[in-house]
Amino acid sequence: MSRQTNSRVAWLMLALISFTGCHPTQPFYLQSDGDLSHYLDKAMEIEFPDVHAESLQDTTQSLSPMTVSNPDFQEIWDVSLEECVTIALQNSKTVRNLGGVTPFGFADALVERTGGSTTVFDPAIQASSIGSGRPALEQAGGVEAALAAFDAQFSMVGSGGAGTIWSRVDRPRNAGNNPFFPVAQDQDIGGIRTSLTKPTANGSRFTLTNQTDYERFNNDTRGFAALNSDWTTTLEVRWDQPLLRGRGTMVNRIPIVLARINEDISLTQFESSVRNLVLDIENTYLDLHRAYRNLETAKTGRDSAQVTWKIVYEKWNEGVEPVQAEAQAREQYFNFRAGVERSLQELYNTETRLRWLMGLAATDGRLIRPIDEPTMARVAFDWSAIRTETLVRSPELRQKKWVVKARELEIIAAKNNLLPQLDVGALYRWVGKGDELINANRNGLNYPQQGSTAVEELTGGNYQEAALIFNFAMPVGFRREMAGVRNAQLRLAREKAQLEDQELNAIHLLSTAYRNVDSFYVQAETHFNRWSAAEKEVESVNALYRGGKQTVDLVLEAQRRRADAQISYYNALVDYNKAIAEVHFRKGSLLEYNNIELAEGNWPQKAYWDALGLARQRDASYYLNYGWTRPDVVSQGPVDQGMGRGMAVEGYAPTELIPAPEPTPADEQTAPLPMPDAGPAPKSPPAGELGPVTGGPAMPALNAPIVHATAAARSARPPLENPLRNGSQPAGTFGMDSLRPGMPAQAVSSTNRLPSAGSETAMPVQPAGYTAQIHDDADTSR
Repeated sequence: MSRQTNSRVAWLMLALISFTGCHPTQPFYLQSDGDLSHYLDKAMEIEFPDVHAESLQDTTQSLSPMTVSNPDFQEIWDVSLEECVTIALQNSKTVRNLGGVTPFGFADALVERTGGSTTVFDPAIQASSIGSGRPALEQAGGVEAALAAFDAQFSMVGSGGAGTIWSRVDRPRNAGNNPFFPVAQDQDIGGIRTSLTKPTANGSRFTLTNQTDYERFNNDTRGFAALNSDWTTTLEVRWDQPLLRGRGTMVNRIPIVLARINEDISLTQFESSVRNLVLDIENTYLDLHRAYRNLETAKTGRDSAQVTWKIVYEKWNEGVEPVQAEAQAREQYFNFRAGVERSLQELYNTETRLRWLMGLAATDGRLIRPIDEPTMARVAFDWSAIRTETLVRSPELRQKKWVVKARELEIIAAKNNLLPQLDVGALYRWVGKGDELINANRNGLNYPQQGSTAVEELTGGNYQEAALIFNFAMPVGFRREMAGVRNAQLRLAREKAQLEDQELNAIHLLSTAYRNVDSFYVQAETHFNRWSAAEKEVESVNALYRGGKQTVDLVLEAQRRRADAQISYYNALVDYNKAIAEVHFRKGSLLEYNNIELAEGNWPQKAYWDALGLARQRDASYYLNYGWTRPDVVSQGPVDQGMGRGMAVEGYAPTELIPAPEPTPADEQTAPLPMPDAGPAPKSPPAGELGPVTGGPAMPALNAPIVHATAAARSARPPLENPLRNGSQPAGTFGMDSLRPGMPAQAVSSTNRLPSAGSETAMPVQPAGYTAQIHDDADTSR
């Protein structure tokens, strides 16, 4: 090639390089069709799982929540506490608690909230767990899996190397021209080993084994072997018995007992979760009652402030009151109105929490209203009785005692490892060999005759073997075993120390709950007297103000104190009932207090039939007394869930007492304590007159003030149902009919309750779109 041609080729290559550039290229494929649907440009991506899970209708069909601005609902749902608990237990596959509700404002995932909750499946899951079979509580699993350690084990494997059932050898050998050992080795080898092993509770192991082998060969067929192939079958019986480590029913049954303790702990945790759910329901139910009462109190204060504002407004128009007084009265009215709105919001939130605990939709068109009033009877607990009951019935203490018992068993298992391994045993074997394995009929031929069978030779008992087994081993120093015993002892000491601390903590918490019962009752008495005095003060100051002898600020301050006293009374009353439930919670009788018992669900009828058959079989069997090696007592029997009901028998004092009223001496009789009244309802404004407007609806239908519409308005619309009990009903006596401030409380009758609400039809509720105007009206009909 000429130099000119070479330069042209060089320039052409440079041009091609300049046009293509220096970048990597994909290879070219002749069969490529351009379909890159399987191309992935990322290693990870958030995707939806291919799982179809049916959602609850309470989730998918829940209605829009009720709000202060939109309080529409279809009906009032009057529910008792017993109904709430019943519905909650029926809807609680996952046992809920208030800790499972993510607080507003916290970015907490739902998985951690609900995923860690107890479910009705947990005891069964624990009972069916596998475990490792080791004598440790955390690895014990369930009872059925632990009992599998004593199940007979059947195995069938090839008797050749690596479990081969048949192998063929065909290879040359390094041998000379020897007529007895051919150069080419041609051999068929096969066999199978079948065994049945049964461990026993005292550590023994019985094994029944049959091994059958076949061999065909060509290396000595010309002078040494009578047959070029043969069958060999053996029947072997073996017994192994540990004498030191691993001997006895106690140490061998520890994993089963630990598994049973695991199930007991799971049941105790389930009991605690149900108890916590019941306490949350009861407290939330009482909180909802308090929300209704607080709303009622806020409405009363708002209506009273509205009437006062009307009076001050009229006096201001007449020049009697300064503008400062009118502004102060107006501020008081809107302050109480804001209190009504806050109370309504709290009512909605509390009702939603109760719905969550009951497993209901957040909103279904109904508004839950408690119909069970808090008890006003004074409850007295016997401290010695409830203290003992707490130490006996508390699920947490019972759970810790199960752990202590498990640690004691772990120490026994650890100490057993300090013994040397000394095992003895015996073996007996029958051997049969023949040209064939088995024939339909016995032919009387013995090995090595042609046509002999290995099974006939085996059953003839011509060849029998025996052996004695001895095995001894021990570590020098036992350092690992001693460390295991020390670790088990320390774990037991830790559990006992924690049990002591839990008992101390339980008594402290019971003491606080016991003190709260008395404290909240006394506070309720005090706030009741305060409420009574505030009612009288409001009546007196109102009368003086109407007569021009007092200023409006005293009227407004009296109204505020009355509202505070009423709210404080209902708060103390609800806290008193919560404290009673807290005492039952602490002493382990809350489920019994709510008539709840935990029981196993029904099994299929076949299960009861099989259990009866096993019981009859065990009754007809021979009882083996293992003596001192059998497991010690680990349980004192089932827990009496109705323990409190037995306290009324002779010899026991009831832990919860309602003292009977004691007569008051004639010379010390006092006048009944005046009962507070809610005061007259605000008057309905007649149409056509002017006055200050409240700025829109006085309140939505849910908590509208009680007003009387004109006759035409009454006939134009049907009365709406008031979601609250009578907003102006008088307070209950609370057992203080004969009390004066500073006097000790007498015993309370169980019949003391809040007076029933008046007729709803007598007090129509203001509709949602009503605009209240303040006017002076002479109509005082109620």
